[in-house]
Amino acid sequence: MTTTALGGTPVTLVGDLPAIGSTAPDFHLIGTDLTTEVTRPTDKRTVLNIFPSVDTGVCAASVREFNEMAAGLADTQVICVSQDLPFAQARFCGAEGIENVVAASTFRSSFGHDYGVALTDGKFEGLLARAVVVIDTDGTVLHSQLVPEIAQEPDYAAVAAALA
Repeated sequence: MTTTALGGTPVTLVGDLPAIGSTAPDFHLIGTDLTTEVTRPTDKRTVLNIFPSVDTGVCAASVREFNEMAAGLADTQVICVSQDLPFAQARFCGAEGIENVVAASTFRSSFGHDYGVALTDGKFEGLLARAVVVIDTDGTVLHSQLVPEIAQEPDYAAVAAALA
């Protein structure tokens, strides 16, 4: 099993992120209105910004950064994925003026297990690790990063390079 860290303490994930070159698992997430199903678009590249909760500083910072990045990305959809309930995601996005990304909840979804990012121990057990997966229009994984310390932001430059 893969591990990351929270405050320097190792925490275990249920599996591994999809590897570069592999086919990304399909996913069905819940949109902020509780009725919209969020899936991978087949006509655009997809960036999955995966994180524990919008109610933490680093997670909020990553959503803001990807929102800014998404404004300049052609044929790319950025989906911000967390275990947060859709109500919390809608509140955060509304308060922050987040308009260029799609917020999606793993509420009623197997996403955390399918992508290997569900935390199995530690203070955040049951939430998602911080990770980024970039997927091409045909479903091929172009970039995959499990952030080694949950309190660190992902490598935005590597995401931009994967999309170049």
